Amino acid sequence: MLIGGAEDKLKDRVILKRFVDLAGGASGHIVVVSTASSLGEEATEFYRILFQQMGAGRVSVLRPLTRDEANNPEVAVVLADATGVFLTGGNQLRLSSVVGGTTLGASLLDAHERGVVIAGTSAGASAASTHMMAFGTSGATPKHRMAQVSAGLGLLKGVVVDQHFEQRTRLGRLLAVVAQSPSLIGLGLDEDTAAIVYPDETLEVIGRGAGTIVDGSEVVTDAFHTKGHRPVMVSGATLHSLPAGCRFDLKTRELLATAEHEPPRRARVRESVRGRLRRMSRELAAEGADSFVVERRRRTDREASE
Repeated sequence: MLIGGAEDKLKDRVILKRFVDLAGGASGHIVVVSTASSLGEEATEFYRILFQQMGAGRVSVLRPLTRDEANNPEVAVVLADATGVFLTGGNQLRLSSVVGGTTLGASLLDAHERGVVIAGTSAGASAASTHMMAFGTSGATPKHRMAQVSAGLGLLKGVVVDQHFEQRTRLGRLLAVVAQSPSLIGLGLDEDTAAIVYPDETLEVIGRGAGTIVDGSEVVTDAFHTKGHRPVMVSGATLHSLPAGCRFDLKTRELLATAEHEPPRRARVRESVRGRLRRMSRELAAEGADSFVVERRRRTDREASE
């Protein structure tokens, strides 16, 4: 599970609920790895309490800050019966440089091979793949030297992941990386959005935003002779913008048909009532300040419903 960061932790918690369910729920054992975070034990304890409140059977924590600590044999013991692993956000370069090639790194790969669900949010998502977006600059236009790629933890092969994608305007650097390495699939994830990659290498998007896939199979570029920090010519790249419910095959690089599920009537009614309450609260707040605001909103809502 690759999460674009800033996942909902207080309301519906769609992404975190799916993770806890996939990790076995009340019979599961979740291990939180918070090496990437600069918030120290605060972040570790936050996720531990959160997952316990969400019904996880057991929650353990690991926070190695040096390679010596990551090589401690005890980390393998903690992960031996894990059913889910959660990599927190923070700094992906810290995570990969401390954990990669250590006992903990090997234990994560072993856990992945035996079917343990591994989720990473923000930095944890970027570090999960073989090729990691280490750092870079924002912007919609791809430019030379816009991004630095390094080795990740190796859980997901052939994909480079970027997070906070829409919110921090990171399309340019993902295009630049894929143009330079067309064999890689670029995956950009908005905040509160996750891509679940299944064993058959199909991907499902869940959450509030969208996942952007960049396929460079047919790309044409001048990246190999562009100098300095100048814009890079990228032509022929295929972009897929996939909101919640969409599925994609990473092997064939094709969009998969998505079955449309009719929501239960009770859920629709509940949402309709909630929507009316939200609308009324907005109108009450606007009333008196500008009567035309209320009328415009009512007209917009009617047109949207039609």
